[in-house]
Amino acid sequence: MTSMRVLLVTPPMTQPNTPYPATAYLTGFLRQHGQKLGVHVAQADPALGLFLRVFSRAGLGQVLDAVAARAGQVDSAEVPPSVAHLLACGAHYLDTIEPVVRFLQGRDPSLALRIAGRAWLPEGPRFDQIGDARSDDDDEEPLAWAFGALGTTDRARYLASLYVDDLSDAVRDGVDPRFQLSRYGEQLAASAASFDALQEALEGPPTLIDAMLDELTMELVDQHEPDLVGLSAPFPGNVYGAFRMARTIKAQAPTTRIVLGGGWVNTELRDLSEPRVFEYVDYVTLDDGERPLLALLANLRQAAGAPAARLVRTFLCVDGAVVYEHDPSQPDIPLRDAGTPTYDGLPLDSYVSLFEMLNPMHRLWSDGRWNKLTVAHGCYWKRCAFCDVSLDYIARYDPVQADLLVDRIETLVQETGQTGFHFVDEAAPPAGLEALAERLVARNVAITWWGNIRFEKAFTSDLAARLAASGCVAVSGGLEVASDRLLELMQKGVTVEQVARVTRAFTDAGVMVHAYLMYGFPTETLQETIDALERVRQLFEAGCIQSGFWHRFTVTAHSRIGLEPERYGITLAAQPPPSFAHNERPFVDPTGTDHEFLGEGLRAALYNYMHGLGLDADVRSWFARDVPRPMVPGDLIARALGE
Repeated sequence: MTSMRVLLVTPPMTQPNTPYPATAYLTGFLRQHGQKLGVHVAQADPALGLFLRVFSRAGLGQVLDAVAARAGQVDSAEVPPSVAHLLACGAHYLDTIEPVVRFLQGRDPSLALRIAGRAWLPEGPRFDQIGDARSDDDDEEPLAWAFGALGTTDRARYLASLYVDDLSDAVRDGVDPRFQLSRYGEQLAASAASFDALQEALEGPPTLIDAMLDELTMELVDQHEPDLVGLSAPFPGNVYGAFRMARTIKAQAPTTRIVLGGGWVNTELRDLSEPRVFEYVDYVTLDDGERPLLALLANLRQAAGAPAARLVRTFLCVDGAVVYEHDPSQPDIPLRDAGTPTYDGLPLDSYVSLFEMLNPMHRLWSDGRWNKLTVAHGCYWKRCAFCDVSLDYIARYDPVQADLLVDRIETLVQETGQTGFHFVDEAAPPAGLEALAERLVARNVAITWWGNIRFEKAFTSDLAARLAASGCVAVSGGLEVASDRLLELMQKGVTVEQVARVTRAFTDAGVMVHAYLMYGFPTETLQETIDALERVRQLFEAGCIQSGFWHRFTVTAHSRIGLEPERYGITLAAQPPPSFAHNERPFVDPTGTDHEFLGEGLRAALYNYMHGLGLDADVRSWFARDVPRPMVPGDLIARALGE
């Protein structure tokens, strides 16, 4: 029997600095079983491929032609600033785009001197935020407020990233409104109960970006000649690209089977009943992909006339109706048996590190290439009311033994030549991290790593120091609403004082701390939001946290709040039964707080706090209208720290 060819891909768009890990995990796993299964597995990253195609001299030339044609059809006053700037500086962009991309790939570091001098790159609207750095007065150098004594290379990377952002804005405003650097057609998939809008976009006239992706897809099919293509869609911003690629594959190679999975699918398509989805893909799988793929491959390779092999957590269309097949006798693959991810087949030297946000943790996400591993599958806490605790990716906790994890680390370092690791756990367990740190030090394995944790009391000063000694440089965790009443209501299992002590322990150990923050939680009052901002201000002032981000709370269908809204004092808005995506649930909170108004002030305050600014200002000053005085004692965090 001939080998079955499997191609696993991450559709556009994701962050261009590092591969999303899903295909690396599945490729490593399937290759362990390749001989037994009779499959040959390859992987590709068309998300990166599309980025490099657009941001090339040839691609940008096509963009210029397209925006010029469209701009000629409207009054000049209606041309967006990003497009007007691209048209005015088109030749300059064509001459600089490929050198800039090479620089951001780390291939031409000497170019930093020209970029940092700010006389070589065209500077569009994105540069307005930093002003003109060519002042004779060093004290007025606009980048100094953000970077201080930042080196030439980092300044150049920031400026080069703004240059790319300007071009991305012009593509969005002048060629394809769906296009962004790390997402593509996101609004078409964000809790879309109906498939109508997505199908209309797929079957409508293609944009230039669509045509580029179609061409890229056809090249991948010609190169790999796959029998099965696996499309992993982790985010809403990958979904349009996934269906676009599927559409092209069906047209070019109609006998090729296509399976869709990934994080977005796992949360949004659990109630799928729309048969039109299967005009593009043949199968949709839920949760971890290893077992469903094994079952699907067995099904596709079964001998003629034999009983069909049973599928696992898989939707398919039979006689025009969507059916769900699941064989519970086939258990999930334990993390210990999932194997080591592999990046073989991905162009690791071609990823592009963008340094476009001044948030320190966001810089880790977007700058540099990180090997991805998991300390434990699922969450050991799994009680937070806002989290998808009913779904497998949270509910099924499965840790891996520390020595096996270090074995995988060493394998990846040898394969990639890179020692940076991002542990992508929902919340890495303290015991697991402690064991990992001990084995890294004992085995003299030198890496740099970061990941997400819960700010719980197990993270003592001693443990934080030992994690730092093993290579930990940053942690992120949920402070959420910074209100003890609401933390208890959401069953977070921490208090504000506890968070202060844990974050200080990491800071004292030299580990950067990022806090996830939330506003608009059910029953949260205006006073509680102002008090939360005051607590956050004190945490920054005390040096406990260095980075943070405010998220607007949303109810998801698979969280405890979504399943039991009355327990949290809210009412879910009535919705027609979904046939396609189903996750975010609109709700009515009788408290009536104007969270929309509060969001802008919260974000402005946090942006300044991250740069050491405004820490002595009254928190009420960040809002455009009167808000209540904070009720939190001014030394709350200092007292929690015993200062």
